[in-house]
Amino acid sequence: MKFLCLRYSQVAGFVSPLRRQREAREVISKWDRWIMKVTVGYGMKRKSEKKRIRVYMDGCFDLMHFGHANALRQAKALGDELVVGVVSDEEIIANKGPPVLPMEERLALVSGLKWVDEVISNAPYAITEQFMNRLFNEHKIDYIIHGDDPCLLPDGTDAYALAKKAGRFKQIKRTEGVSSTDIVGRILSSINDAMDSEDHNATSMNGDSKKGSPSHGALSHFLPTSQRIVQFSNGRGPGQNARIVYIDGAFDLFHAGHIEILKSARQLGDFLLVGIHNDQTVSKLRGKQFPIMHLHERSLSVLGCRYVDEVIIGAPWEITKDMITTFNISLVVHGTVAENNSFAGDSDPYAVPKSIGIFKLLESPKNITTTSIAKRIVANHDAFKERNAKKVESEKKYYAEKKYICGE
Repeated sequence: MKFLCLRYSQVAGFVSPLRRQREAREVISKWDRWIMKVTVGYGMKRKSEKKRIRVYMDGCFDLMHFGHANALRQAKALGDELVVGVVSDEEIIANKGPPVLPMEERLALVSGLKWVDEVISNAPYAITEQFMNRLFNEHKIDYIIHGDDPCLLPDGTDAYALAKKAGRFKQIKRTEGVSSTDIVGRILSSINDAMDSEDHNATSMNGDSKKGSPSHGALSHFLPTSQRIVQFSNGRGPGQNARIVYIDGAFDLFHAGHIEILKSARQLGDFLLVGIHNDQTVSKLRGKQFPIMHLHERSLSVLGCRYVDEVIIGAPWEITKDMITTFNISLVVHGTVAENNSFAGDSDPYAVPKSIGIFKLLESPKNITTTSIAKRIVANHDAFKERNAKKVESEKKYYAEKKYICGE
């Protein structure tokens, strides 16, 4: 008010006595509006110019799983924008052994996650000083993120030592119960089980069988919780007049082929609903060594995809009229590339949507299946077995020494 009173006295001295009060009030009113405009504009400018925190996380992301997705979800929560570095094939071979997935497929998987804003291809395995400066200066990264599990180079040094020394490192909690090493182990175990099963059947015919049946691969240590599902969920339903597209499948060993078909399906409507078959259905369709990942693991992998709005956990094999009505499904789609189904000819699971004209066969962008991924590991069995033996020991050490980190 002191500022305004001063202006009133200045104006009053320059106008005639009869008009000075009216004109002075008009001038002061203009000053008030100008001050308000400048003040509000400055505040809005300051608000809009608030620096956005950019965080960086890298990885091999080989055999992409929900543990990777959860790590990136946690990393995104530490900033406003998440930049992800995907380690090159050459760096993986030099530090860990051969990757299962080539760079192109790993890039597609990382880019398809809902929490990822930018991707840097062919990132180095270790954060060198040169690459760290590139992150800070070129990509405007504020913090480098990694899990609480150690990431050691072949010489035993910490791959993130420089970032820690610079005070630009933040740590997140590793997702328990799953890793690429674990998944490779499950696949190798499933192969052995299948071979044991063949031997078991042969000896049974000779009357020399052993009691019992082979185990179903390596057991998963993942413990699903409702909180984890909520963390991955979009938390929103379809609009009142939304065009809901439905696609179903096993989505085992979530791969680039899954990402691309889900992207294509989402483009056909406003809301993508994904049905995920239960373990019993998948095993009946593909053999007792499948699925590699159990139902809740597969559900989280699908929920992490940016093109997916909702999932049905344990969806029925056959799509009924009641199901179409319940979920208000406008279109049912199925990809042209799929696993061979042993009893697909017995009954058509898409008979109902076909009969009412809401079924569409969707051209699969990539010729990749769960079986083709597993065959890559089988083809390079010895190399992956050797790689896994080394990683299993480091994982045992992690679990023995792990400490809980709050804030996941």
